[in-house]
Formats: sequence, structure tokens, C-alpha cells
Amino acid sequence: MLSFIKVVLQTLKVFIIFTGCTILFYYGIMWVNEEYQNYHRYDSPEGSALKVSTLNKDENPVWLDRLILFYLNGE
Repeated sequence: MLSFIKVVLQTLKVFIIFTGCTILFYYGIMWVNEEYQNYHRYDSPEGSALKVSTLNKDENPVWLDRLILFYLNGE
């Protein structure tokens, strides 16, 4: 009988620790989400930003050239 009570107490202790860690992890994820929710990463850059692409808007690029450029850049 004493062995059964020890097993129940150990099981209860593991359950409480698991539940506590799960709740802590959940609120940690919610905190990170709240921190980055208002982060505007697509705003116009400030300062001395340079344009990277040198594609002319006048000429029509061939789709194969654009596809090869896509694969070469890995994007």
C-alpha cells in the first residue's frame, strides 16, 4: 500500500512539473509573439541605403534569364 502511494505521488509530481513547464513555454512564446507583432520589417530603409537590383524597367526581361537569376541567387 505504501508503494502505491509513492507511485501516485511521483506521478503527481511529474504531472505538475510537466504542466508548469508547458505553461511557462506557452507564455514565453506569447511574449516573443507580442514583441515582434508590431515590428515593421518591410518599411522603407532609412539612412544611406543602396538599391541592389540593376534591372532596367525599359527592357522586358526574358523569363528564362529571370529564372536562372532566381536559381543563382538561391532566393
